Amino acid sequence: MSVNVARRHFLKKSLFAGAALSSSLEEKLLMARDRNSADKKQKPANDFPTGKIGDLAISRLICGGNLTSGFAHSRDLIYVSSLLKNYFTDEKIFETWRLCEENGVNTAILRLDNNVLRLINQYWHQEGGSIQWIAQCKMPEKDWKADILRAVDNGCDAAYLHGGVADELVKAGSLDELARGVELIRDNGIPAGVAGHILDVPMTVEKEAIPVDFYMKTLNARNYWSAGPMPRHDSVWAETPEQTIDFMQKVTKPWIAYKVLGAGAIRPKAGFKYAFENGADLLCVGMFDFQVRQDVDIAGKLLAGGLKRRRPWRA
Repeated sequence: MSVNVARRHFLKKSLFAGAALSSSLEEKLLMARDRNSADKKQKPANDFPTGKIGDLAISRLICGGNLTSGFAHSRDLIYVSSLLKNYFTDEKIFETWRLCEENGVNTAILRLDNNVLRLINQYWHQEGGSIQWIAQCKMPEKDWKADILRAVDNGCDAAYLHGGVADELVKAGSLDELARGVELIRDNGIPAGVAGHILDVPMTVEKEAIPVDFYMKTLNARNYWSAGPMPRHDSVWAETPEQTIDFMQKVTKPWIAYKVLGAGAIRPKAGFKYAFENGADLLCVGMFDFQVRQDVDIAGKLLAGGLKRRRPWRA
């Protein structure tokens, strides 16, 4: 057992032992799932298409976590985050994740905070769920390792550096910080990614040969009113789609595209088609429970219907 893997088990046991949990709950929580077990590599229940990042089989449609955490790019509507937080009770979040699994979406990209950790551990250990978790890590200045190690210790299947953080590190030329975050994730035996809203992020990572396992890069066609011209509204995050498409054609690492629906401004059929045909291997999409089946159906038909891709599948 490697030092870092051993550390994961030690910290899990220490954390739970020190929390004064009841014996029954502690037993459930200590039933740590083997993150490399065979069940994690099987196809989703309905054979929805998958790609692979390392040894991890991931549905080509991934459940995003902003909505269930009460965050949304909502233009000038001031009530949306409050509405989401009231709608997405624990039960509704579990229902959404169950619907994802039942319909072949086997992975979620989730924030790293106390509430998400509580929810994902309860879903795995008490609700019987098995959805894979790709963790969003911010690398705070006061302890840059904290988010990454916390995600690893709580059983994430992969992790990546937050897009806003990577944007700023690249702008500041702090590439050593970015590289050590990637290295720490990989040293703990899981795939490591870097996200970016600006194209400079993957361009710089490629130029510096930082050994990421996957990229997350925003992509949509910007063909909706709130995308501009200036002043723009809170929904874009894909400022250079044509340049992104051209650059990513040369990149051989898997690409998870996000913001593909422009915060709900683009219909799924159009957004999914644009992203898949222009090179994305996997799509991260925020979904309400009542949207899951429809989105899976749309994505499944597109994937089965002869997409005219401009880039080979890299995952």
